[in-house]
Amino acid sequence: MSEVLFGQSYYLRFDPKEWATMMPYPPLGTLYAASYLRAQGYDVALFDSMLAESEDEWTAALDAHRPRFAVIYEDSFNYLSKMCLTRMREAAFRMIPAAKARGCYVIISGSDATDHQEKYFAAGADAIVLGEGEKTLAELLDCLTGRQEGDPAAVVGVSTPAAPSHTKRDFIRALDDLPFPAWDLVDIAKYKAIWHEHHGYYSMNLVTTRGCPFHCNWCAKPIYGQRYNVRSPESVAAEVRWLKDNFAPDHIWFADDIFGLKPNWIPKFADEIERLDAQIPFKCLLRVDLIKEGVPEALKRAGCDIVWVGAESGAQKVLDAMDKGTKVEQIYAAARNLHWVGIRIGFFLQFGYPGEVRADIDKTLQMVRDCNPDDIGISVSYPLPGTRFYDRVQAQLGAKRNWVNSQDLDMMFQGAYVPEFYRTLYSVVHHEFRMRKARDRAVPALRRPWTLRPTHARALAAIPRHWVGLQVRRAQLNRLERVKRPDDPVIPLMPVSG
Repeated sequence: MSEVLFGQSYYLRFDPKEWATMMPYPPLGTLYAASYLRAQGYDVALFDSMLAESEDEWTAALDAHRPRFAVIYEDSFNYLSKMCLTRMREAAFRMIPAAKARGCYVIISGSDATDHQEKYFAAGADAIVLGEGEKTLAELLDCLTGRQEGDPAAVVGVSTPAAPSHTKRDFIRALDDLPFPAWDLVDIAKYKAIWHEHHGYYSMNLVTTRGCPFHCNWCAKPIYGQRYNVRSPESVAAEVRWLKDNFAPDHIWFADDIFGLKPNWIPKFADEIERLDAQIPFKCLLRVDLIKEGVPEALKRAGCDIVWVGAESGAQKVLDAMDKGTKVEQIYAAARNLHWVGIRIGFFLQFGYPGEVRADIDKTLQMVRDCNPDDIGISVSYPLPGTRFYDRVQAQLGAKRNWVNSQDLDMMFQGAYVPEFYRTLYSVVHHEFRMRKARDRAVPALRRPWTLRPTHARALAAIPRHWVGLQVRRAQLNRLERVKRPDDPVIPLMPVSG
């Protein structure tokens, strides 16, 4: 029996694209909250929905632990949780009444509950924790358990059906003081077996920061707003060493919105990693304008394998309209400088932003050809509450305001082209990219036949398959470009802020 049962409503099983990719990470934000409460003396348990088959396993966990408090605490470090997929919201709306039926006081924390409090209260939630949750959750439980006197609804950062609120408490600035996530609550062996079966290595997640200070006008920040707090390089390196000693991961994903923003943080981190002999290959997310002189070399010393960047578009007018604050030439320079030191680069690309036309899309495709990133991730512009982008297109939104799952790719506002154009564009970009990557693997080996391996044969076989797919889908794309909806006013570019 545990006093507090933590869970979250993101189920990998309910997201076909991510299930096929099969790169699961435990809910790190939930693990932080669990470790913080445990440090305050609470007995905690975890229901890890990431690898669960259905909400029935949540019900079984409730019956097994018989908690007084059920806390559905979404992982704010997982961008898929931030997207508020409707299938996961439906899961939460099944989990809440299951806990209520067993006499639990139900507490919710997460982006979707912050934006849509009334929906979660209607489902039966007793309280919603707004913003950064650890201290607020602990104070709320202290009031509910009688550890301290006071009205639970009066706790700063708490909203209840009787006293709805949008006030968040001040953020934790001394992140080094937080205990490490409660990894002992996770079935590490299960994760490790899945990763080895599907990828041949095991990856764990870790964060060095909270928040992002930049102003991309399509990026929602319901938890941290514009605040940005960072751990010391010494603390992060010590955690990497601790993970290495206790779990022996082959790889680390730094799940920060922005890694190493503060001046000289990355070189200091590299120094600490080398001092502790803690190198583990890792991936992280950086802005292209932060990949300055000396940064690629420091990343290499620290063990970086791949840097993902929000390239978004190869058209400067689109980047400016997004308030991205970066230049196309900086994207080219980042790819060049990272490749020079042997670090791979991944591009996140976004299509369909208001004002983007086919000529802008072609610039993005050319940028991918020129920069030759090692991987790509593609999305279409996604209106999330609380953003200037959402406010701009809100009048065009219908009943559907969230994707069902991460492969939905529905244009929920009136873009320059019909929604099927963007789904076809997704296929075009992937066919061309995969064909080029297969060629890059196979052709050098053909010039040196004694180096040929089965992987080269598979790459050779993939080239004609992707070529045919590219021709078919490109022809479809050209036809769809000419399809116009009768009520389709094209939205002009958003003026640049400031």
